[in-house]
Amino acid sequence: MLRMLKRFAALLSATAISGIGVAGAEGLTIETLHSLDRVSGPVPSPSGDRVAFVVREADLEANRGDTNIFVLALTEGAEPLRLTDEPESDSEPQWSPDGETIYFLSSRSGSSQVWRQSASGGRARQVTDYPVNLATFRLAPDGERIVFAAAIYPECDTLQCTADRLQEAEDRPETGMLYESLFVRHWDSFKDGRRKMLFSAPIEGRRMNAGDPVRIMGSLVGDVPSVPFGGRDAFVISPDSETVYFSMRKAGPEEPRSVDFDIYSVAVTGGVEPVLLTEGMDGKDRAPTLSPDGGTLAFTSMARAGYESDQTDLILMNLASGDMHNLTEGFDRSVSEPVIAPDGKSVIFTAGDVGTHPVFSVSVSDGKVSRVTEGFSANAPAIAGDSLVFVERALNRPADLFAVPLSGGEKRQLTEANAEALAGIEMGAYEQFSFEGAEGATVYGYVMKPAGFQEGEHYPIAFIIHGGPQGSFSEGWSYRWNPQVYAGAGYGVVFIDFHGSTSYGQAFTDSINGDWGGKPLVDLQLGLAASIEQYGWLDGEKVCALGASYGGYMINWIAGNWPDRFDCLVNHDGLFDLRSFYYSTEELWFPEWDLSGPYFENASLYERWNPVAHVDKWKTPMMVIQGLKDYRVPPEQSFAAFTALQRQGIESQFLIFPDENHWVLKPQNSVQWHREVLSWLDRYIGNGDEPASTDR
Repeated sequence: MLRMLKRFAALLSATAISGIGVAGAEGLTIETLHSLDRVSGPVPSPSGDRVAFVVREADLEANRGDTNIFVLALTEGAEPLRLTDEPESDSEPQWSPDGETIYFLSSRSGSSQVWRQSASGGRARQVTDYPVNLATFRLAPDGERIVFAAAIYPECDTLQCTADRLQEAEDRPETGMLYESLFVRHWDSFKDGRRKMLFSAPIEGRRMNAGDPVRIMGSLVGDVPSVPFGGRDAFVISPDSETVYFSMRKAGPEEPRSVDFDIYSVAVTGGVEPVLLTEGMDGKDRAPTLSPDGGTLAFTSMARAGYESDQTDLILMNLASGDMHNLTEGFDRSVSEPVIAPDGKSVIFTAGDVGTHPVFSVSVSDGKVSRVTEGFSANAPAIAGDSLVFVERALNRPADLFAVPLSGGEKRQLTEANAEALAGIEMGAYEQFSFEGAEGATVYGYVMKPAGFQEGEHYPIAFIIHGGPQGSFSEGWSYRWNPQVYAGAGYGVVFIDFHGSTSYGQAFTDSINGDWGGKPLVDLQLGLAASIEQYGWLDGEKVCALGASYGGYMINWIAGNWPDRFDCLVNHDGLFDLRSFYYSTEELWFPEWDLSGPYFENASLYERWNPVAHVDKWKTPMMVIQGLKDYRVPPEQSFAAFTALQRQGIESQFLIFPDENHWVLKPQNSVQWHREVLSWLDRYIGNGDEPASTDR
């Protein structure tokens, strides 16, 4: 699992990141961060005695990560078995009903197809050989059929039709694209008319090859899973292998303004129109899952139309009667990843709670919610026999697999994927704190000591502002904004969950609507002051603020509305002009909810919180960073901010990534990002070094 570390370290040795330095301690560096294995997606075997899971292993030379599948027996001291070890990525393991075979997606044939392999190892065999890439799939419980998603032209009756049209487009000399409705582009790509649609195919013959696929969505057109981040939790197959339940938002002119996802059911063999199960429910209904007896459907649901950050409740539907019940109506947290217990008496789920994201259980009989785990950040819960298996991470450790008995008991760590890579690395100690924020509310944040912390010393502050804005830094682990990298470079780190953050109740989340630059700014001001007062080792005279997306918006807002506090600023993909942002972003439901309608109907509110109106007060040195494939916060926002800085003679830099979107995903680009950002901080609050790179 750790086979690439030495090669990775050698390749990165010439690009070590500067920092203010801490004698006698080695903190986390971006080199180490990107050498780490990333554990995800535990899938229990039918007998519950093993789990298959995926590990992403870093490959800086290829500027990517490769995913492979491992199998682990749930016995004390068991070691993971590497099932796949190909240069191409293997992912999404699924067990056969007898537990002897694992089906998975692989690109080893040149396109993404379903393969299978003995769960004990051996040679892999190809199951599908279709002319288009498969996006995700599920194996029916009886093992006789697969249901998969593939991006096709909706008017095509066959997969080959889509493949032919793609080839024709590639062969044409002209490159113009004609559109008649919005969603011209989404996230980081332009729309070409294809949609991810569900197909079903039988597993035929002794060689277990997949037969001819049938489209099972009838006349419905939309993306299953949703684009760009949906996964196979968008659909599920009934225990009797007869029915598929899926979540979808209809395609059409209203799509850029709608978060109305509905749950449908359809025969696994197709040939009939899907049945709408959530008629009259106008919010986001998703993540369908079934009880072991197939009689109850559970799914997550938001009530308010157009609001992507609404309270997410857990709904149970009796499939025989159609009756629905909100099981978490009295639980003021948003539910995700539901799993119905084998006895049907409870449902397991994860939820954010006061800056953490643990596992919970809710009783079906009375709606009583109880904790299964404490603190940290958990996801992907799955029931394996009499245990719950899940992925857990924290602010001082990356993801590993853990298990806890369903009947209660001690949590047990199943993997230590990065023990060797992190040996000798000193993580910054951290703790959560609270203070009185805007309007007297209790607001929470985290503070992290630098690696090699010494009593009596004072440390400059990296003040990180999260995006969303309906989000949370939470007690987790990130490969983009990881506070341990700043702690490893010798900085104290402070991050605040301001008004609008999730995991503190829906009213707190809602409080940012129409108030982007109000209460959140007050919280940041009071939170920074409180952290400096509570933690005497923080040097309040040396502070730089950093943020991306809404965090980048807040950097631009701070530059004009709190201009005397910071020594430097870092603005990544930040909103600069809310008027031009509204007319150029793609998911219009976001600004139209948060800012109470389209710009042309409520310009006064947009302008009230518009950073561009305050550029005449800008004075703080700022680094601006932008991915040119970012269509959520289009590049012109950052170009405009840099123009405002340069024309006023304010010290500034502009770091552009032509091949990145709203995030910086390629390992080498991330190394450069951190090198430049830490050099920028060093210049103003660190050791005064010039930036590490002069290629600008």
